[in-house]
Amino acid sequence: MRVGDSWRKLASSDLAVLVLWATAGVLLHTVTNSQYGFHSDELATLDDARSLTWGYVAYPPLSPFLARIAFILFGPSLIGLRLFPAVALGLVLVLTGLMARHLGGGKQAQIVAALAAAIGGVAFSGGTLFQYVSFDYLWWVAAAYFMVRLLASDDPRWCLAVGAAIGLGMLTKYTMIFLAVGIAAGFLFTPARRYLWSPWLWCGIALAFAIFLPNFLWQIRHHFVSFDFLKSIHARDIRIGRTDTFVLDQFWIATNPVTVPLWLAGLFYLFATQDGKRYRPIGWTFIIPFVLS
Repeated sequence: MRVGDSWRKLASSDLAVLVLWATAGVLLHTVTNSQYGFHSDELATLDDARSLTWGYVAYPPLSPFLARIAFILFGPSLIGLRLFPAVALGLVLVLTGLMARHLGGGKQAQIVAALAAAIGGVAFSGGTLFQYVSFDYLWWVAAAYFMVRLLASDDPRWCLAVGAAIGLGMLTKYTMIFLAVGIAAGFLFTPARRYLWSPWLWCGIALAFAIFLPNFLWQIRHHFVSFDFLKSIHARDIRIGRTDTFVLDQFWIATNPVTVPLWLAGLFYLFATQDGKRYRPIGWTFIIPFVLS
């Protein structure tokens, strides 16, 4: 095969198409992310980034660490700082498309799935501002992707990747624990419980805990101050009425009206068809966090 033919084949591959769409998304955010000044949350993160530690009152340490890298590379640049969340969104787009491929979807299904993940409310805001939500979104999608690879290949070594994604997620936003519970439910409530006897699963759990351990020790030394802070925020939100429509708000913030039929069809496939039975644990990773939230 000639070199030119090889390059054309590579350029037309499913992965190349997804990377092209992801690059377009990153560029779109990058060229438009300097239209407004720094958000107060971004300034707070940059301030914390000046004194790196294993924990902060408002959030785990990964976001300030990335902000420190952005500041070293680009200085006080809006575009430079917000390049990181834009790239995170691009990775979400690629991983979502690859999930569709491993579930049996063709090129069109992969593109539709990837774009659906890129146009939700969280995705738009996550690619626009430097905030922990941007990277939290990436780790959730990465954990789901690794779960799909685990179930598609029946190779328990993918449990290590799942554990790494959960550990990094816990260093980004503590709500990752909801996804971890959803994954555990997926193992327990489906034939995937066979992995409970695999040493790779327990190695994955150990890896997740090892990654999160420095922040956990920081919380112990500071008497779990972050959880006191989160409880005060929750009490404030109840007092001012922000939680009155919480469930509906979570629904509309996380999705897009155009994509609702797609994920309803996905849940039907996972829970009501024989072909989807193999991947049913993925369905639980959606149901359990939604209920617990």
